[in-house]
Amino acid sequence: MKGFINIIKPKGMSSAYAVGAVKHKLKVPCGHMGTLDPMASGILPIGIGKTSRLFQFLLDKNKTYEAVFRFGALTDTLDITGTVTMDGGTIPTEEQIKAILPNFIGEIEQVPPNYSAKCIDGKRGYELARRGVEFSLPAKKVTILNIEYLGKKSETDFAFKIDCKGGTYIRSLARDIGIALNTYCIMAELDRTACGVFTYENGVSVEEFKASNTAQDFLLAPDIAIDYPKLVLTGEQAQKILDGVFLNYGFKNGVYRVYNQSEFWGVGEAKNGVLKIKAYVR
Repeated sequence: MKGFINIIKPKGMSSAYAVGAVKHKLKVPCGHMGTLDPMASGILPIGIGKTSRLFQFLLDKNKTYEAVFRFGALTDTLDITGTVTMDGGTIPTEEQIKAILPNFIGEIEQVPPNYSAKCIDGKRGYELARRGVEFSLPAKKVTILNIEYLGKKSETDFAFKIDCKGGTYIRSLARDIGIALNTYCIMAELDRTACGVFTYENGVSVEEFKASNTAQDFLLAPDIAIDYPKLVLTGEQAQKILDGVFLNYGFKNGVYRVYNQSEFWGVGEAKNGVLKIKAYVR
């Protein structure tokens, strides 16, 4: 079995639980792309069987989030689940917020949260942070494609729609927007509404998936998320590659969605006319 199940994760559920529910239902190994914290909801693509091997080619896909940022306080986790470390910050006006948003669009430097999966000397950041270890993570470049202000939710809470590339931390964005406005800011709500081609429209809730008698009906084709050029092998070419014989067939240099005469094989890369498969899902 291969393909994706696009799970719509609710608030309060861990990504690991969602993956476990799919694995239990389908009785095959599974893996997910782009962990969502338990407090967050939204799109969680799960690769079935060997399809998980494709995730390495999906990391740079565009993602869309709808978030609520709360101004006036800061926590150690940069969201409402953490312990307050700073309080009493001013609440900006809507005009002030909208005025600084263009500064965060494009390629920017962002320091990941200490409570994250980033590694320090082989240890996850959240593991060190929970033990009270003092450390700092280096800034990295991320790309934010657009930030749309959606409106005021309460005296302290404001809503945003954020389009970004993979690797962006929305919690860090909240913190940095607060800094730009000379105050404190944390993430109060987060909903991932799109992850590449995966959206609410082709997703399924955990409960609906678990209750279905035809769970395989929710399978999305493994090549749905890959947008490299298509390359169809002849029977001879396919057999040679299976036999470990890599001949120069004159393929142009590049990365391809590779097919034999009947099915999607995976992602391959051609160099100097020779094709090698980088991720098999066949």
